[in-house]
Amino acid sequence: MADEEDPIRSFLRSALASGESFAPQKLAQDFYATRAKAGDPPDAWRRYLQAFKQQITSLAKAGELEYLRKGKPVPLDEVKGVVRVRKAQG
Repeated sequence: MADEEDPIRSFLRSALASGESFAPQKLAQDFYATRAKAGDPPDAWRRYLQAFKQQITSLAKAGELEYLRKGKPVPLDEVKGVVRVRKAQG
């Protein structure tokens, strides 16, 4: 039996397929919105944020995604602060 892809990784690939850039927080919020349950606190999306950051870094190392700061690519070893992500260009 083949391993199923991580749902967060699948969501990232799908959400970023258009080439548009997003803040990691927005991606986590959108993913959470598909799984929200009645009675969850408004900030329950935060439980997914660390997993999103880990998957984004993994996909960036694989060359699938890139980090952006002020619209320009940022080397992986310089990623900190406010960043966005998008599907790797070229």
